[in-house]
Amino acid sequence: MGYGGTIVTTTDGGNSWTSQSSGTFNPLVGVSRTDANTGTAVGGAGIVLRTTDGGNNWVPQVSGTESDLLRVSFTDENNGTAVGQFGTILRTTDGGSHWVPQQSGTTEVLAGVSFTDTDHGIAVGAFGIILRTTNGGENWVRENSGTDYDISRVSLTTAVGYGGAILRRTEPTPTPTPSPTPSTTPRPTPTPRPIPVPRPRPTPPR
Repeated sequence: MGYGGTIVTTTDGGNSWTSQSSGTFNPLVGVSRTDANTGTAVGGAGIVLRTTDGGNNWVPQVSGTESDLLRVSFTDENNGTAVGQFGTILRTTDGGSHWVPQQSGTTEVLAGVSFTDTDHGIAVGAFGIILRTTNGGENWVRENSGTDYDISRVSLTTAVGYGGAILRRTEPTPTPTPSPTPSTTPRPTPTPRPIPVPRPRPTPPR
């Protein structure tokens, strides 16, 4: 992907690259493929292109925005999220036939996005912005990145950016819950049995 609508692809691990026709001169700056045939590219002025035949044909989709889209992440052929200028987040659940805007809570540039499954994803951007969702983008929650540098890329739980920033998200270690001490029921003290006293035997007469 590149400027002037450039798309190049390889089928031999990068030994050779073949140009493909995108049908646009807009810059293309983000791409996500879920298999050898299916992929989505995004770029300037809200452009979204989709291929289902390995890139022989790239078909425009309606994104509903004219903001530049910078990155896109699909977890399967249907579910994907694109991010870009002015805090733009778009979501599709039908392979891009419909793109729905989501509330990011920011107007800053979002320059990277990565989803690990349909529900869990992270978006990153200017001034150290990190947003996280656990419900497919219905809610995006800002997290403390600890940096004011622009964060430009994210993959799974690792983000990188300007100033040599490398950030990795780790789940807090849960505090173990102490096991309850088993209570013991006191055993009843047995009642002592009376010791039988021998009865005196009568003295026989002499």
